Amino acid sequence: MVNSLKHLCMALEPVLRKVVRCNINPSPHSSLYIYSSKTHSSSSASSASGLQLVFSSKLSLPIFTGTKIVDAGGSPLQILLADTATGTRMDNKVKVEIVVLDGDFPEEDRSSTAWTSEEFGRNVVKERTGKRPLLAGDCLTFTLRDGCASLGEIEFTDNSSWIRSRKFRIGARVVRDGGRGLRVREAMTEAFIVKDHRGELYKKHHPPMLEDEVWRLEKIGKDGAFHKKLAAEGVNSVQDFLKLSVVDPLKLRKMLGAGMSDKMWEVTIKHARRCELGNKHYIYRGPSYCLTLNPICQVVNATISGQDCSNLDISGINKVSSLQ
Repeated sequence: MVNSLKHLCMALEPVLRKVVRCNINPSPHSSLYIYSSKTHSSSSASSASGLQLVFSSKLSLPIFTGTKIVDAGGSPLQILLADTATGTRMDNKVKVEIVVLDGDFPEEDRSSTAWTSEEFGRNVVKERTGKRPLLAGDCLTFTLRDGCASLGEIEFTDNSSWIRSRKFRIGARVVRDGGRGLRVREAMTEAFIVKDHRGELYKKHHPPMLEDEVWRLEKIGKDGAFHKKLAAEGVNSVQDFLKLSVVDPLKLRKMLGAGMSDKMWEVTIKHARRCELGNKHYIYRGPSYCLTLNPICQVVNATISGQDCSNLDISGINKVSSLQ
């Protein structure tokens, strides 16, 4: 019963979050994510109409190709139409287009963060020759009703390493069918790097988990020499690695060989020791002693001949290595 309720709540959470965001009328003190750091004068190119598109929150980073883009809360990106001066959401009906921008736009040394629609358009990034459109998604052009819309599922099809800044922004602009009408200032996210999805598959975990494969540790590459040496000795997980580092560190070091320098060894061990061990404990009983061990065979508590002991080194106890 408890599990069923938990699953139900988890399923409803993103729906409720979306409903709340779209129905709350933001006050002048709302937490909308607006790309702006300076006040605009009445003569600024920002928006004569006093309206602007804004993203409701920042992005969840890092971003990889082929991976759904979401906000910092894990929800689909949302676009709002807001009053430039107060941040209050407006209910005007407008057609919006989502585009990719160069991460260097706008220039940081400009006297104002204002830009014209022409400048915005010149910094839209198109796909490389022979490649798919940079953004793929359910709907990259849509109508904003009641001042709020969700972007649905969108993702990048290419990385950002091929442009000079090596970064993208996601932008949103109003599409005018007749080319006339009041100017609505465009929205843009923070600049970010897009990495290839294959990089995510091979990335290291910080911190590592006990159940992670051992190549998730720094300096141990997937299917590399160190990975193969460890696998041949039955060291397949981060937990296996840490247990052997406690029970017989010299054996583990010798196993990796001279190809792993002392400096590399220190980096790997330091990374492994950041692993969260959890709350599980294991009891090992002998004729006159009882040991309580954590998941990597470190002694948490020991009772020997009825006397409690602490700070006991497991490597000094015979037969404990059989726990590996």
